[in-house]
Amino acid sequence: MAATEDVPAFFKNMGSGSPKPRQKFCGMFCPVEGSSDNKTLDFDSLSTSRSPQPGGGVIEKQKDISRPKVEIRYSTGKEALQNFNDESDRLLIKGAKIVNDDQSFCADIYMEDGLIKQIGENLIVPGGVKTIDAHGRMLMPGGIDVHTRFQMPDRGMTAADDFYQGTRAALAGGTTMIIDHVVPEPGATLLSSFEQWRQWADSKSCCDYSLHVDVTEWHKGIQEEMETLIKDHGVNSFLVYLAYKDIFQLTDSQVYEVFSTIRDLGAIAQVHAENGDIIAEEQQRILSLGITGPEGHVLSRPEEVEAEAVNRSVTIANQTNCPLYITKVMSKSAADVIAMARKKGTVVYGEPITASLGTDGSHYWSKNWAKAAAYVTSPPLSPDPTTPDYLNSLLSCGDLQVTGSGHCTFNTAQRAVGKDDFSLIPEGTNGTEERMSLIWDKCVVTGKMDENQFVAVTSTNAAKIFNLYPRKGRIAVGSDADLVLWDPDITKIISAKSHNSAVEYNIFEGLEVRGGPLVVISQGKIVLEEGTLHTTEGSGRYIPRKPFPDYVYKRIKARSRLAELRGVPRGLYDGPVCEVSVTPKTMTPASSAKTSPAKQPSQPVRNLHQSGFSLSAHHQGAWPNNRPGAQVDDNIPRRNTQRIVAPPGGRANITSLG
Repeated sequence: MAATEDVPAFFKNMGSGSPKPRQKFCGMFCPVEGSSDNKTLDFDSLSTSRSPQPGGGVIEKQKDISRPKVEIRYSTGKEALQNFNDESDRLLIKGAKIVNDDQSFCADIYMEDGLIKQIGENLIVPGGVKTIDAHGRMLMPGGIDVHTRFQMPDRGMTAADDFYQGTRAALAGGTTMIIDHVVPEPGATLLSSFEQWRQWADSKSCCDYSLHVDVTEWHKGIQEEMETLIKDHGVNSFLVYLAYKDIFQLTDSQVYEVFSTIRDLGAIAQVHAENGDIIAEEQQRILSLGITGPEGHVLSRPEEVEAEAVNRSVTIANQTNCPLYITKVMSKSAADVIAMARKKGTVVYGEPITASLGTDGSHYWSKNWAKAAAYVTSPPLSPDPTTPDYLNSLLSCGDLQVTGSGHCTFNTAQRAVGKDDFSLIPEGTNGTEERMSLIWDKCVVTGKMDENQFVAVTSTNAAKIFNLYPRKGRIAVGSDADLVLWDPDITKIISAKSHNSAVEYNIFEGLEVRGGPLVVISQGKIVLEEGTLHTTEGSGRYIPRKPFPDYVYKRIKARSRLAELRGVPRGLYDGPVCEVSVTPKTMTPASSAKTSPAKQPSQPVRNLHQSGFSLSAHHQGAWPNNRPGAQVDDNIPRRNTQRIVAPPGGRANITSLG
């Protein structure tokens, strides 16, 4: 300590800490204890009744673990009796550091009936409230997982995690709202599928939820259903597939029409971006080589097919002036296409998922088939081990904007349907519980982003894009009381033994992450404290979303005004016009009993002896028949052009010629 005392005051805390900040107080500048631990000042520490801690001004982050435990106090005595018959939920959090996407500040927060009612200091609140002493810990908006597939049907099977198990896992990780995907089964309408998902989620979900709707075929009726879903059911996002040939895949012209419809309706166009035609060919080639295991999945879906499909989606979105959202960004090259398009001004958003941010595709070559199969998802995890760090960097700098989990779990017995053919393995990985802790560990702990950016990519940006903001994704008066009290220093080792999912494998098994939720509040109620979940099946509410979110459509509307097409005024052309004959590009195939059971009318056989050739240098009939070069049939009018249906040596029957 003596050596430390000899160091000038300004340099005492250089290194892992920083110089003492100054706060104006009582007309003087004085050091504020613990304030350099974050970007904002803890005004509670200015209280004259608080005695300073020994050792001076700066409390290092490593010492945050020694903070007092979060205390939850319940009303007792007279206050409890006063509110015994009051059904409202009242909750007060004292001494929290409130973190939004754009600022952090210290304050108390009071909630009632599932809404934030007051934010500030020395709040006047009713008696009998439940109180949480945060002791300066960070309080954030609850996470929004924009991509889940709970309870998803697949060839008669159902995903292992239903809406109860899935939302319970989400809450355990700090996520208080999910947006699931409705996938219409063959022959089902969008509306009937939507109602089926509503029925499943309403009866089982533990947290608020909303729904995307996947468009797996295209015709006039689908367009009308989309309009109904937007106007009457609060859906403002639709997903199309460029993969899964002959099942979900749409053609480019169909995607163009879908995008045009989505733009007119004010929704968001989502795309599962892979080249389905190439994948179908590659799957057959890989299987023909005798490769049937999970490694065949990634071999048949090289990184280029994802990047090509992303680029194609961007092109179509630009032509239709439709906002674009790429789901499940899994590779460097796909992320680069999105980043480059954004630099050129395209309205496009990229969604990496927990799997692509936290692990890689090297596991597909595991000797343990069940373990390798647990990683099968599409697009596949990249075998390049540097991919997760690269995607985290792009997420931190804003080139990617939103994070989902793509949570869709199947147990080993279900995946074994594809034990002899990798193309039959049900696809999907876990990630809804691990998402927020993993991003904190990979991005905030490493210094790639701060806590405000963390809130943006885990909650706020999603709320803005899908028109949930500021009801969700922000701590403000009037917003929903979906909150997470976050501990940046808590550590956890991810394991299937302790996770809240119903499957045997966790793709992040053994990974140690730093940062996690201490208390999770959903709809104003405490649902997680001290690692214990208090969930109620069916308590989740469906959250409708209005079309034309400002965050997205302000730019789209501006582009519509600028991109209005006008023709060039000019006079009519009155010069000569050449006569041409239009011949169809493809010939009608010959009829056969296999392909065309109905008898086709026979084509007349052309007499090759009757020729349209003339040596005459003038128009037909210009010379008398006795002139040199005249033909016997020069006086018969003929067509300028004649299509040859059966050329010599082809279908013509030589014996029928006259």
